[in-house]
Amino acid sequence: MAFALITDGQFYAAAVPAVLLLGVSKSGFGAGFGSLAVPLMALSVTVPQAAAILMPVLLVMDLLGIAAFRRDFDRALLKFLLPWGLAGIAVGALMFRLLEARWVAGIVGVCTLLFLAQRLLFPPRPGSAPPPRWAGALLSATSGFTSFVAHAGGPPLNAYVIPMGLSPLRFTGTMAFYFFVINLAKWVPYAGLGLLDGRNLATSLVLLPLAPLGVWIGVRIARRIGQQLFYRFIHAGMLLTGLKLVWDALSG
Repeated sequence: MAFALITDGQFYAAAVPAVLLLGVSKSGFGAGFGSLAVPLMALSVTVPQAAAILMPVLLVMDLLGIAAFRRDFDRALLKFLLPWGLAGIAVGALMFRLLEARWVAGIVGVCTLLFLAQRLLFPPRPGSAPPPRWAGALLSATSGFTSFVAHAGGPPLNAYVIPMGLSPLRFTGTMAFYFFVINLAKWVPYAGLGLLDGRNLATSLVLLPLAPLGVWIGVRIARRIGQQLFYRFIHAGMLLTGLKLVWDALSG
């Protein structure tokens, strides 16, 4: 296995802010916008390669998350969500095998634009009635699928869980354990698809120190600027990267 790094400067111009944004989303500020990381990196590499490079980064973040919230999670809710999420992963793995990389990028672009529309037009409200269980199953499976193809499982799952009105600690802990299991389950199919090669893993190690830095930046941002301004920048980024990926899929 060759461990030659990616040396393209254009890649790091996209990858560094992508990993930092992933860390910022894990800090609790800009939660859910970590789904922009893969589309951002996909401006310079393929979607499958971008997703593979982020796997070790996500593993470290997930381990920190379950360590911090090991007593704060809803066991019954996890038992319901996880089987459907794992089914979504299976569908995502199948799509990776059957579709060209540009069409996978197009799917990620469409999902990015749909997530943006959801946040702008139908923002989840804690006081609203929780969706029915069939919707929870569908949204959990969608979460597993979008998590597999682009590490973007948060938005569909949030649409189901947020209206339940869980306490902040219980919500965060449940999400931490859910995505720990989901992200861990992705390692085997990613390896089977040949995505966890030496070049991608070596590049991951270079980017890994940026993950805790992103968390620290998120905490600092939360104390210095309003979330409304921050969200405007992220919304603009989601719009531009989503449109770019869809354009590449249609014109490739």
